[in-house]
Amino acid sequence: MSGLAADRHVPVMRERIVELLAPALSKPGAVVLDATLGMGGHTEALLQACPTARVIGIDRDPEALELAGGRLAQFGDRFIAVQAVYDEIPEVMQEQSIRSFDAILFDLGVSSLQLDEAERGFAYSKDAPLDMRMDPTRGITAAEVLNTYEPAELIRILRDYGEERFAKKVTGAIVRAREVEKFTTSAPLVELLRAAIPMNSQRSGGHPAKRTFQALRIEVNEELSALERALPQAIDACGLGGRVAVLSYHSLEDRMVKRVLSAGSHSSAPHGLPVELPEHQAYLRLLCRGAEEPSPQEIADNPRAASAKLRAAERIRPKGRTR
Repeated sequence: MSGLAADRHVPVMRERIVELLAPALSKPGAVVLDATLGMGGHTEALLQACPTARVIGIDRDPEALELAGGRLAQFGDRFIAVQAVYDEIPEVMQEQSIRSFDAILFDLGVSSLQLDEAERGFAYSKDAPLDMRMDPTRGITAAEVLNTYEPAELIRILRDYGEERFAKKVTGAIVRAREVEKFTTSAPLVELLRAAIPMNSQRSGGHPAKRTFQALRIEVNEELSALERALPQAIDACGLGGRVAVLSYHSLEDRMVKRVLSAGSHSSAPHGLPVELPEHQAYLRLLCRGAEEPSPQEIADNPRAASAKLRAAERIRPKGRTR
């Protein structure tokens, strides 16, 4: 681990995130949950812009917590770091004696820290152990997925999580290769993918390993199932007037966010009901028109922002059931 967090991480859509969340953070004692702390860039911006707010930042990666802690030490007890996964919001609230949050932020996907640390195995540009666990102390590794999953399961995760058009062909190559030698590091997998993905697709679709590495990372860290649990938790955890903002980088993530926020912003009353009961009324107000994207200038300055989509909503009805 080397370098300061501020030097290694450029938070995506930082100013827009602050603009969306700050109106909920003007009251004394306002509390933010940064559910994907990473190296703390968004939290730093919120603490600077909202001088009476405090942030509880959670991350499953102990290295990220250490780096962010150094970056945010200047804010003293206005920042608290907690090692947790973002679908553990109720447990974090109980541990920290929090009744509700005034703002919650999710910045999904792989962090700059994880991409830049070659030994973590997230990046396909350097040979490294095929690990890909955001919390390196628990769960299965990417190598275990490649070496033990049935072909049908490999096809499913490559197609669904990686949006890989050649999932069957890639899986066939993986199964044949692992019968000769088990996968342990990334370089043999990258070479296999170079050979398996048709050259025409490589010219138009980017690096041939990009989609497979994405699929493996999502599977290893159970990202989509955790997000499916976390979104209703976050809405339930927001007090009246509280705001939730979500940055996603994958179409499946964005569709899930869109579905949950859209459902909360419309009445759930059955068609033809003469009177709308309070429990059927919308409990969210959407703050973005569709999914907002980074500006061309931001993408030029920070290419990792290219696939980002931002959605946000405000809680307009008191805390209660959201599903």
